[in-house]
Amino acid sequence: MPTLASPAHAAPTAGRPGLPPLLWLCLAATWVVWGSTYLAIKYALVSFPPFLQMGSRFLFAGLLLAVWMRWRGAPWPSPVQWRNAFVVGALMLGGGMGGTAHAEVSIGSGLVVAFIAVIPLLIALLNLIWGVKPSRLEAAGIAVGLVGVLMLTQGSGFKSSPEGLVALCVACVCWSLGSVLSQRSLPLAPGAMGFASEMLCGGVVLMVLAAISGETMSWPLQAEAVAAWIYLVVFGSLIAFNAYMVLLARAPAALASSYTFVNPVIAMLLGVWIAGEAVTRFEWYAVGVVLAGVLLLLFKRRGGATPQA
Repeated sequence: MPTLASPAHAAPTAGRPGLPPLLWLCLAATWVVWGSTYLAIKYALVSFPPFLQMGSRFLFAGLLLAVWMRWRGAPWPSPVQWRNAFVVGALMLGGGMGGTAHAEVSIGSGLVVAFIAVIPLLIALLNLIWGVKPSRLEAAGIAVGLVGVLMLTQGSGFKSSPEGLVALCVACVCWSLGSVLSQRSLPLAPGAMGFASEMLCGGVVLMVLAAISGETMSWPLQAEAVAAWIYLVVFGSLIAFNAYMVLLARAPAALASSYTFVNPVIAMLLGVWIAGEAVTRFEWYAVGVVLAGVLLLLFKRRGGATPQA
């Protein structure tokens, strides 16, 4: 499991070409694994309603990770770090992941993740409050990706579900705000214990939302839904989510959020191939525009001083 050093010491050095192997592994996890989790969420919804699915997922994953880190000698978070974990977890997991799962009730998984490509723009705008400005190429990549997302919203999948679109907007804002606050103002406990505390706090918030919404599991549980839930716990929570938090601490903000440009292609291909979801030709064109954005976003000038997260 990746561990997180102090961001001040772990950030890539300006002028150093390339990325460390750990960051490449983290990128692969957020790109490929997260791209597949959106379809897993869809399958899990058969037996696990949105907030209950996400809450139980993050509580279970957070508990496993916390026990593992305690066994390795990591201290419990301080009261301030628990407070930070609650705020960040409520935003990123409660609002972000909860809203995403709620949107997938009425919108295809591929279209949901395609819309989420708006997150890099929101993160860049929020980072301006702290004086962090994207490079010209990063800004161009974000802008092109946003154009692709705007094209997607014109597709039939979003027009048929205004409620799902609202849930996605809330999810994007909450996730972006939580990401920036975890970088700038609300540091978590060091290493994976910080991730565990965030998942535990976010899981509690999600379970409260499930109780308020009156959600209950659909019995008997379907085998495919249980398998999807286990996949989300292991790969989506323990591996990919931790990889994303490492990227937030060690990579430029735009690079850390680049998964939002790659995930749509993975999710849409899996949705069409496995779940038989319908994607129009116009929506595929929109994904092509999104991919152009990620190419600009990842094109790094040799020796350039990209803003550090």
